Amino acid sequence: MTGDTSSNTATAARRRKIGRTSLDVTALSLGTAPLGGLYHELTEDEARATIDAAWQSGLRFFDTAPHYGHTKAEHRLGDALRRYPRNEFALSTKVGRRFVPRTTPYDGSEGWAAPLPFQAIYDYTYDGIIRSFEDSQQRLGIVDIDIVLIHDIGRLTHGDKHVHYWRQLIDEGGFRALDELKQSRGVKAVGLGVNEGAVVMEMMAEYDIDCALLAGRYTLLEQTTLDDLLPECEKRDVSILLGGAFNSGILARGLDTSAHGDLKFNYGDAPKEIIERVEKLERVCREYGVALSAAAIQFPYAHKVVATVLMGARTPDEVRQNAASFATPIPPALWTSLRDEGLLHADAPVPQ
Repeated sequence: MTGDTSSNTATAARRRKIGRTSLDVTALSLGTAPLGGLYHELTEDEARATIDAAWQSGLRFFDTAPHYGHTKAEHRLGDALRRYPRNEFALSTKVGRRFVPRTTPYDGSEGWAAPLPFQAIYDYTYDGIIRSFEDSQQRLGIVDIDIVLIHDIGRLTHGDKHVHYWRQLIDEGGFRALDELKQSRGVKAVGLGVNEGAVVMEMMAEYDIDCALLAGRYTLLEQTTLDDLLPECEKRDVSILLGGAFNSGILARGLDTSAHGDLKFNYGDAPKEIIERVEKLERVCREYGVALSAAAIQFPYAHKVVATVLMGARTPDEVRQNAASFATPIPPALWTSLRDEGLLHADAPVPQ
């Protein structure tokens, strides 16, 4: 890592409010799917060191979910965060899956390297959401959870069963559970955590959310949400917690496969058209002496509805590099060149 680390910390620690709530979060935040063993396992000590590095880098918002490592990430995050003053950080977790002891062998299809011996039951009912929330409190060892997100609702996850689970929110008390969490359980903001923009639009039409964790749908590689979702969020004062700024890694490393033997996009192998687009982005960044990762991590935060850029990391070095990339000066001409080459949406705001 290079540069003034105090400047990196100050940049990462800038804050924006979540929607119309009183809660604010740091510009850069830590996502914990890697701490649950996504693709590669890490030790308890490595997980704690990564969380500590995030704290030292000025990050004060941490997002987790029961799904990550089949409850492993929640345990690890809680163990680390309980050593810090509770009033100095914001915490989010997710509901929609209840975890029970595993009855069938894990087949590895979800990408967890060494998950705990539990399996998920999708449950978006009142009882399911309240139970999931209370289980998360116990795994984290932290009662006060600031943000609760409905996890992976939508057709992308559920296909033909989407309507069934959507009706659980409407007819079986799922939305009523969110109301209760805000009114009497200390939760400051509610929303959803998904990988598709369409279901966020659907949700806003049905229920008054405060925020949405959207992974991978507003990045240097993909900006179609500027046509519908982001303007609607701005109109309704709904904040975006922006995940997947590196699109599963391809914008972090570019086309360099020396350290990793494959190119990942959207949790799978990158298709040819994505590889070609990344090649063009890399070329422009090289012309201005800017790392692709720096442009990728800074770009989404230029939009006013993006309250934070959530970055997953599995090592302290990755955390510190993300903070440095977020603070790296970028010439305004780079963004102009990207727009001129058709690599940026015409309406995309850019960092100043």
